[in-house]
Amino acid sequence: MKKSTLTQDNIWMKEPEEHDFPAAQDYLELLLVPDAAKKIVEDLKKAPTIIKKSKDILRASRLPLLPETNIHVKENLKKVQKNKKLSPILLMRGQNDLIIADGYHRLCCSYYLTEDMDVPCRLV
Repeated sequence: MKKSTLTQDNIWMKEPEEHDFPAAQDYLELLLVPDAAKKIVEDLKKAPTIIKKSKDILRASRLPLLPETNIHVKENLKKVQKNKKLSPILLMRGQNDLIIADGYHRLCCSYYLTEDMDVPCRLV
């Protein structure tokens, strides 16, 4: 897909996929007690989908940009090439940074497509 044809609507789904929420909970249980992780995921399910720039999400998370050669980043880039849409990213505000509960590889993929990509996400 050419960069000139990249838009939020042809790259991203409007709502997260159902399997993203258990994945977010699994990750958050590494950072929080299970009941707190479960509550955050329940809040993510109810939160509206908002739009943020991929470069801003990456900066706020303080995570490194994964290489394009990362298997999951490559899989997501291939999905986009095949006109398959990516699921929105699930985010949580931390003490001093943003926690990507689910979608880190999708975020890196979108950054490689264009760092100014509008990314649908849920934020709590």
